[in-house]
Amino acid sequence: MIYGYCRISTEHQSIERQIRNIKAQYSQAQIITEVFTGTKVDRPQFTRLLEIVKAEDTIVFDSVSRMSRNAKEGYEIYEKLFKDNVNLIFLKEPHINTETYKKALSNQLTMTDTPVDYILEGINRYLLELAKEQIRIAFEQAEKEVSDLRQRTKEGLQTAKFNNKQVGRKKGTIIKVKKEKPIKDIILAKSKSFNGKNTDAEVMSIINGTPYFEDIHGLEVKKTYSISPNTYYKYKRELKNSLY
Repeated sequence: MIYGYCRISTEHQSIERQIRNIKAQYSQAQIITEVFTGTKVDRPQFTRLLEIVKAEDTIVFDSVSRMSRNAKEGYEIYEKLFKDNVNLIFLKEPHINTETYKKALSNQLTMTDTPVDYILEGINRYLLELAKEQIRIAFEQAEKEVSDLRQRTKEGLQTAKFNNKQVGRKKGTIIKVKKEKPIKDIILAKSKSFNGKNTDAEVMSIINGTPYFEDIHGLEVKKTYSISPNTYYKYKRELKNSLY
């Protein structure tokens, strides 16, 4: 079984890039998505994946930072999965894929049953530690990048505040809801106040039964529009003001 694990830190981020990158190379991968805010308990999907994954299964990550943002935890998970014979693939850090690690182990020098073996054993241990160190470095780099990003964000907010710049949305800013336009299009087409033949009650009924697809963490989920009478008449007023 091939799994693709994709993670974002907030619901406002897009997970589509990670899914696209994994599917481009492993089209048969079963994608598992998650919003992870920073602690182990926030990763129920990843915890479940670790429980169901078996020997010879494969887990694909867009990058090592998607597996863990904590170097110590990441290396511990990597080591356990490697011992369980689970294949790990990191698209952006292929040098630490478990297959690469296995090759490093299999390429060890063969013993000769002579005193030279003392030297060969030392070389083999060195190669093994070198491979382990590369894995550690990859996780430590991912942890450092997250830490640096947080620091830059903090400094940017402090600078903006110092310069009296607006941080966040200004009070009174009007936010356009993504569903507003398609709902208004239905009102224009169906309401007898515009181009249609239906009463307000009929139009609201049509809207509330109209399906649409919403992107949730990179996955298309089928939903149905829902509109309250207050919102419906508000949209009608806005349409009339814009048209007449």
